[in-house]
Amino acid sequence: MTTKEKILRTSLKLFAQNGYEAVSVSQIASELGITKGAIYKHFESKRHIFDSILRHMEQRDAQQAAAHGLIPELSQDHAATTSEEHFTDNLIEFSLAMFQYWTEDEFASDFRKLLTLEQYCSSEMNKLYQQYLASGPLQYVSNLFRAIGMDRQTADRKAEVFYGPMFLFYSCYDGAENDCHKQEIKKAFEHHLENMKNMECMK
Repeated sequence: MTTKEKILRTSLKLFAQNGYEAVSVSQIASELGITKGAIYKHFESKRHIFDSILRHMEQRDAQQAAAHGLIPELSQDHAATTSEEHFTDNLIEFSLAMFQYWTEDEFASDFRKLLTLEQYCSSEMNKLYQQYLASGPLQYVSNLFRAIGMDRQTADRKAEVFYGPMFLFYSCYDGAENDCHKQEIKKAFEHHLENMKNMECMK
């Protein structure tokens, strides 16, 4: 890992633990065991570090979408030949991949915690929180349901039922006492998604 990458990861870790405003460049340098001058060789300011974290997150998000997204399901050509059961199976697989990404990937997990912590502190942070964790993914799931022929109201309702509980499991995972407990929560989330296929609200 390069010095620049170490600065980004350490900064994000501190932001996630203490909040963006509470962390100074001096604290970042101290955590890394380097001077402030060494940081300024790579970044002009703390804001520049944060902007770099955002760009890095955008790249990682795009990679995740390409690897696990349900883009084919959005095509009207596929909608007519895609059964709702097959679609739901794909959505479950996608949701499990996203849950693993946002909880087990260190960079993504810290970014999620940062936005959760800072969403009430500024309109910018709230907008990012909505984009990555709330209204953005909720709308994405709704669009997927609409792509297989559902009307907007039904698609929105099913998206809320399907995506909403993920926040509960995020919170439970973050509060887990050990890795074994985390795996139990992950398994519980998987069971929850499987059970949703048989729920009346998903029919």
